[in-house]
Amino acid sequence: MARSNGSGKKARSYPTKASYKPSQEEKSEARRNSHEEAHQPNYNFKEVVPLNFIQGEYLEAIKYNDVIFGIGSAGTGKTFIAASYAASELFHRRVSKVILTRPNVETGRGLGFLPGTLEEKYAPYLLPFDSIFTKALGKGFYEYCLKNKDIEPTPLGFLRGTTFDNCIVLVDEAQNCTKEEMKMMLSRIGKNCKMIFSGDTEQADIHDSGLDDAVSRLEGISGIEIIEFLDEDIVRSAMCKKIIQAYRN
Repeated sequence: MARSNGSGKKARSYPTKASYKPSQEEKSEARRNSHEEAHQPNYNFKEVVPLNFIQGEYLEAIKYNDVIFGIGSAGTGKTFIAASYAASELFHRRVSKVILTRPNVETGRGLGFLPGTLEEKYAPYLLPFDSIFTKALGKGFYEYCLKNKDIEPTPLGFLRGTTFDNCIVLVDEAQNCTKEEMKMMLSRIGKNCKMIFSGDTEQADIHDSGLDDAVSRLEGISGIEIIEFLDEDIVRSAMCKKIIQAYRN
């Protein structure tokens, strides 16, 4: 007998349909999405704004090419533009991963043996990226991306045999790559992958830099763009510009 709903009419009762049971894969995906939403900052992402003409050219080159070389003076914003663009692509989920790497070459005298895990040993080499990603993504979301390996710092020597798909690869201090390392890195490129190399050939700590060699070999190939920064493009500070120009003489 159907119950009255209080209006004098009897509410109809219908046979219930079997409830839908999500698969294990759907449950896992739902948990992942929920976890990401909990860590993702609750604000509109602030896109990077170029500070001068050459930074704008560099950003355009990054957007519309697969392999991009940013070459030139320190303090011109090469790493800042590249990392900020990568942060935006990851935030909006247009790529699934950002890989950070650089040659394991120190300026001047080395620090010697460093204790700890591989990640802890490699951390000092990645300080330039930390501040940029923290500012762009927020500290909490940046730390979540590191823990979840959405942002993955990896020593350059550990990338042999890897295929880079659906990701952005940022190679900093590329002037310290050997020819063999540069060839190895470039030949890792896969589908929906963008590789951005930043470096200053005048600050190379090795002889016969692979960055110079790669630029001379690859210039003119469709999908590869080379942007050169000059001393006049330095934006770090007025004093930084004066010091670098003084060392040119």
